[in-house]
Amino acid sequence: MLETPALKPLISKPHSKILLSILVGLATLCLAGCPQRTSIAGIRRYPAHFAGREVTIAGRVTNSFGAMGQGVFEVDDGSGRLWVFSGQWGIPGRDAGIAVTGRVEEGFSFGGRNFAMILRETRRPHGPGW
Repeated sequence: MLETPALKPLISKPHSKILLSILVGLATLCLAGCPQRTSIAGIRRYPAHFAGREVTIAGRVTNSFGAMGQGVFEVDDGSGRLWVFSGQWGIPGRDAGIAVTGRVEEGFSFGGRNFAMILRETRRPHGPGW
């Protein structure tokens, strides 16, 4: 392997250890700041366990309806689908990638429709593209 004098200071062991430490620290901070996502299948499988608890789900919007900034939209995460009620953050369009955090509720009505289970959105940690 050829080593040039110009590159030798860049790949010295003390520098690589410092760089590695910085990268590990940044990765830890990024992961700690992201809410843990719950699968929709898990929520549907154990609804009593999640009832009233705040969870984060992520997926694609498959259906939505509402007016004046309030409404419901259905999220599909690949394991199942769940309707989300949004009262503050608006309704995302169909096929939008989204992550939402909210409380799981059973028995909900909106716009003349009844929902057995819904996620009442409390915050939107990530916008489109999650």
